[in-house]
Amino acid sequence: MSAITRAEVAHLARLSRLALGEDELDHLAAQLDQIISAVARVQEVAAEDIPPTSHALPLTNVYRADENRPSLTPEQALAGAPAAEEQRFRVPRILDEEA
Repeated sequence: MSAITRAEVAHLARLSRLALGEDELDHLAAQLDQIISAVARVQEVAAEDIPPTSHALPLTNVYRADENRPSLTPEQALAGAPAAEEQRFRVPRILDEEA
């Protein structure tokens, strides 16, 4: 199977009315090629030498590690509030009692 070209990505972007930059065209061409290859592998008969995958593109965790940081006390957080009650912001009721 031939790789998807940058020109094909640009054509798809025009058809989709997407404004893509030069670097985005290169990046998406590589990603679309990986996706098309993964779909082609799925269409083949399952074999012992093909490892199962959960995603066509390699994924990395973009979240930061959880860590304790200094934060405001309830009194500091509520200091600028127009109204507070029981260490919470007091807001006007917008729903009836029945809801």
